Amino acid sequence: MATLKKRRKRRIANLLHAKMHYLHENNISFANFRRLGYLMAFLGGAINAGGFFVFAFAHYTSHVSGEMANIADSLYLKKWEAALTSFLMVLSFIFGAAHSSWTILWAKRHRFRSSFGLSMWLEALYMLLFGLLATLMHEFGDTYLLWSPALMTMCFIMGMHNTVMTILSNGVVRTTHMTGFATDIGIELSKVLYYSRSNNPKLPDVQVNIPKIKLFSGVMVSFVIGGFCGAWGVNVIGYQFVWPVAFVLFLIGFTSIGYDVKLRLRIWLYKRNRKRKSKAVQ
Repeated sequence: MATLKKRRKRRIANLLHAKMHYLHENNISFANFRRLGYLMAFLGGAINAGGFFVFAFAHYTSHVSGEMANIADSLYLKKWEAALTSFLMVLSFIFGAAHSSWTILWAKRHRFRSSFGLSMWLEALYMLLFGLLATLMHEFGDTYLLWSPALMTMCFIMGMHNTVMTILSNGVVRTTHMTGFATDIGIELSKVLYYSRSNNPKLPDVQVNIPKIKLFSGVMVSFVIGGFCGAWGVNVIGYQFVWPVAFVLFLIGFTSIGYDVKLRLRIWLYKRNRKRKSKAVQ
């Protein structure tokens, strides 16, 4: 009986793993993928909460659904500036996602193995830019010319952050939006409760996906912990909280980008030596 349960768990894990074809293409194991998902969710929560406390009017920069609802409410109440702000936030998020996806596609086209790492490095650079804008806001006052670019930059960053794990997992994991995870966990729990009653018949097309529950629960917990750390960082450390976040993003992408640099350096040295040998022969 125990062997059958292990086989069933392994089969379900393999089905979830099969959906993530990018894992195979980038030589990332499922265990390492889970850790990366938890870490990216942690960073997403930290960035989201940090951005909330930076702006005086308090906006969660990853909450696209809320901003779209705010557009509708503001239009009804004739609050044109609030509606425009929310619209630009959603647009910035979309542009950030497009920028990250384009970077990954460009890198793949040029046969870089560090396509995801390159996107993370760019995100880290934009985090530093946001830190600069937030510092200027603190020095010169919370003026529209300062908080508006800072707010849109943060939304742009959140779009990039969500895109990396979305593409890497083939849409299974998103690191800035938890609504879908809560829904999927609820669906899986309903299956657990259904099968907990011995008189309920076994359905061949319905199986409890325990690895999915663990993965999504871990991502949600990581997001909350990251949000706590982000709120603590802004209120205790200040706007310098962007430095450790940017450093972690640089660190994640360092291995793959370093590999590409070494590989291209070897190719360049090889071609240069071949040219020297051909000239010597002539």
